[in-house]
Amino acid sequence: MTSQVFDFTSESVSEGHPDKVSDRISDEIVDLFFRESIKDGMSPWDIRVAAETLTTTNKVVIAGETRGSDKISNQMIDDVVRAAIKDIGYEQNGFHWETADIDILLHSQSVDIAQGVDKDAGLHKEEGAGDQGIMFGYACKETADLMPAPIYYSHKILERLAKARKEEGKTSLGPDAKSQVTIRYEDGVPVGASTIVLSTQHLDASMTSRDVADIVKPYIFEVMPKGWITDETIWHINPTGKFVIGGPDGDCGLTGRKIIVDTYGGAAPHGGGAFSGKDPTKVDRSAAYAARYLAKNIVAAGIADRVNIQLSYAIGVAEPTSVYVDMGGKGNVSEAAVAKAIREVMSLTPRGIRTHLNLNQAIYARTSAYGHFGRSPDDEGGFSWEKTDLVDALKAAL
Repeated sequence: MTSQVFDFTSESVSEGHPDKVSDRISDEIVDLFFRESIKDGMSPWDIRVAAETLTTTNKVVIAGETRGSDKISNQMIDDVVRAAIKDIGYEQNGFHWETADIDILLHSQSVDIAQGVDKDAGLHKEEGAGDQGIMFGYACKETADLMPAPIYYSHKILERLAKARKEEGKTSLGPDAKSQVTIRYEDGVPVGASTIVLSTQHLDASMTSRDVADIVKPYIFEVMPKGWITDETIWHINPTGKFVIGGPDGDCGLTGRKIIVDTYGGAAPHGGGAFSGKDPTKVDRSAAYAARYLAKNIVAAGIADRVNIQLSYAIGVAEPTSVYVDMGGKGNVSEAAVAKAIREVMSLTPRGIRTHLNLNQAIYARTSAYGHFGRSPDDEGGFSWEKTDLVDALKAAL
């Protein structure tokens, strides 16, 4: 993006979007395996989950590979799935937490994969990466949480509407929604909202797009920066005119199909791997978290205004095959020096990442909607990769 004035757009989807329902279910299974297996005395280092979910009209299909406590039953999985659907808010004829048919097709992890990941099991003495691949982390100064503005505010709009629906009595709104925000940039700085698009399910079939707009616009004004919405801002609220049938009843959902929504809204590269349903031996997830953590700390330390980091791995091999840093040639030190410092301040092996970010916990269901990045670290260990506690170590290393 080289022009001085331009528009950039990102989208988000709500927790009730069919793909996000699938992500939530997959991550609930990851949390269940950590919770129950650790309670049963199993080492968190030995837990493995790769759970994929399909959702459609009153049907949930879960497939994948796991390793955990023998006490985890299909009934326990069924219970957490129904609780998740209920929490999202689906009590509709076409998709209801109580009546949906749930098929559970989970089985043991392949021994061939396991020997590449487990310590001392394969050719290497340290736990290896769960797969080959490339992962990216990004941070910039556009928002307080060091995220690109278009995706950040797309998420915030839907989070605010979910709160209004679930906590403030706006029961005419349904769980399924999508937002899209176009931000105008001048000299590389976000200055306003050119276009705001919102499609939200409404449970009252008599409501018009104008009725929906009257409900949602105040919340959108609330979350957008003051002065960013002007008389020139273009609005599209429920542009099809009607959105009553929503969620998995309206459109089939799959785990891992919203990877750009989950990350940086297209403002940075993506390696292609999804996050939800995977335990942290899968570097698609853990190394992407580590890359974001490093990028955020670099920007927080004042080393650069924006930075993109790429990590790459080979299956069964612990150390990354490459570490790449791109600060657009505008950092306070060389990119090569930063790449060297990264390796000094944090181990980028799968075990090192899991230890540093404390990922061996039941912290994943909360990541399944409204983005994995740009969130606040919580007291239970969630979103640890959003901390900026590496700033001093990076400065010292440089």
